[in-house]
Amino acid sequence: MAGGFGLYIHWPFCEAKCPYCDFNSHVAASIDQDAWLSAYLQELDRAAAETPGRTLNSVFFGGGTPSLMAPETVKAVLRSVRSHWPVANDLEVTLEANPSSVETARFQGFREAGVNRVSIGVQALNDDDLRRLGRLHSASEAFRAVEVAQSCFERVSFDLIYARQDQTLADWSSELTRALSLGVDHLSLYQLTIEPGTPFAARRAKGGLRGLPDDDLGADMYALTQHLCAAAGLPAYEISNHAKDMAASRHNLIYWRGGDYVGIGPGAHGRLTFDGRRHATETHLQPNTWLKAVAETASGESARFELGNLERAEEYLMMSLRLSEGTDLARFHALAGQRLSTQRITDLMELGLVECSGRRLSATPTGRPVLNGILRDLLA
Repeated sequence: MAGGFGLYIHWPFCEAKCPYCDFNSHVAASIDQDAWLSAYLQELDRAAAETPGRTLNSVFFGGGTPSLMAPETVKAVLRSVRSHWPVANDLEVTLEANPSSVETARFQGFREAGVNRVSIGVQALNDDDLRRLGRLHSASEAFRAVEVAQSCFERVSFDLIYARQDQTLADWSSELTRALSLGVDHLSLYQLTIEPGTPFAARRAKGGLRGLPDDDLGADMYALTQHLCAAAGLPAYEISNHAKDMAASRHNLIYWRGGDYVGIGPGAHGRLTFDGRRHATETHLQPNTWLKAVAETASGESARFELGNLERAEEYLMMSLRLSEGTDLARFHALAGQRLSTQRITDLMELGLVECSGRRLSATPTGRPVLNGILRDLLA
């Protein structure tokens, strides 16, 4: 299967809900880890029965805050994974973590469980902005978490959010330069967006959330991000993701390259291909609903539907154009049964927004910030 095969496991719980977050995450007073492990193992049994013999390239524990899982839970899940599927020699096992001291103390346990890559939700490197973002950790805890992670794991990534309230271009330059000096092999750098339904959206609607950068400053921050990361040996391989050579997230590449992946846990999505026909899967969103469904119906899925050929092709184009390597046009044409408009591609090339080399179409550095517009033109 082109793109590879991965497994995503969603842990829905957090210590607190960040005001900018629109992910499926929940705060719970107590968590029955045994019940969650039992449900995960049952779902792994079901998924493996559908995909026998597939070589697994990656496992990703996402959330929520998966570092709130007991290391024993992670170990049992990975033991089950290895019993169900043949795994690649370079199997990537990523776990998302926050920099709190409680979670950092578990890093060695996660390594012993089989995790070999950690992605830390740092988000900012100063205490004032961390408080504004609703984060529970301090900047000093963030630096310590990165240091501990580097002593435990082969590969370490962390996230930062820029274009924050009252942040200047010089502020971001200083912060990103310090982040790059920490020596991780991967950074995920996201411009703050105000998502509908979040506390930040409600706050802005009431006239709050003042001091957000305007579009021009946001664009300058994006351009500065590309320059500083490339100069430090972490060029962008995807719009918001930067990595040293060979350090790109293999799991996320499965998404962007249109591969197959199993989605387990509340709100997890999947893409599975059987006999050349690709299916989208969805799971129950609420944790207790998902847990009950697994126990009572032997499945956490809430929906499954086949994607048509054109739908598959358009999804592949939208995901793959996010990558610096771009889209394999021959693959798009084979999926869609038709070609993209040569005239539209030519027009975009003349504007300096895309380039075409052989059978690959990619967005230029100028085009990446306006990728949504490029996609609208190509798919019109």
